[in-house]
Formats: sequence, C-alpha cells, structure tokens
Amino acid sequence: MSNKLFVGNLSFQTTENELQDAFAAHGNVTEAVLMMDRMSGRPRGFGFVTMSTPEEAQKAITAMNGAQLGGRALTVNIARPREERPAGGGGGGRREFRGERRERY
Repeated sequence: MSNKLFVGNLSFQTTENELQDAFAAHGNVTEAVLMMDRMSGRPRGFGFVTMSTPEEAQKAITAMNGAQLGGRALTVNIARPREERPAGGGGGGRREFRGERRERY
C-alpha cells in the first residue's frame, strides 16, 4: 500500500497548511500539495498528502474520508500512479512546409 493519498472535493480557499494540519492529527505528514491550474494560478479543488507510513495513510483515510474541511466533505483514498499521456496534444502546433509553393494566376 502506498503512503500517498488523493484528497478531493477541497474548497478553493483551502491552503496547503490547512490541509497538512488536518491530516497531521492522524500521523506524520511528509508532504501536502494542492494542485493549481496552470493558466489561472487558482486551486483546482484537489491535492495530495503523503503520510510517513502505509499504516498512517490507512488511518488518515478512515478518519478523513467524508470529513468536513472548509465546509466540504472530503474524498480521500490511495493516490493512483499518474497515467502516461502522449506529449503535445491539443493541436495548434507549427506546421511543416512541404513541397513548392505555387502562385495563382
């Protein structure tokens, strides 16, 4: 079992310190990270908490899943490994010029 937990349904006003403090009551928190939107710089409403042992992680899941933080019921479970996605995507990239350019008459 992993020590890293996914924490969902976070209030957009929740800070990393608040997240860490909430989970620290259930074990030693080694890291608490909120995911931020790249474009706007605002929180995305979820984050990850890493506990020091798998036993502490399980204890935190039991205690915090469904618990209120910032007026919202949290979703807490073991974080899944990040899925590999193809690079690029979205289109809009630069096109290569192929062939000769022909003038219209």
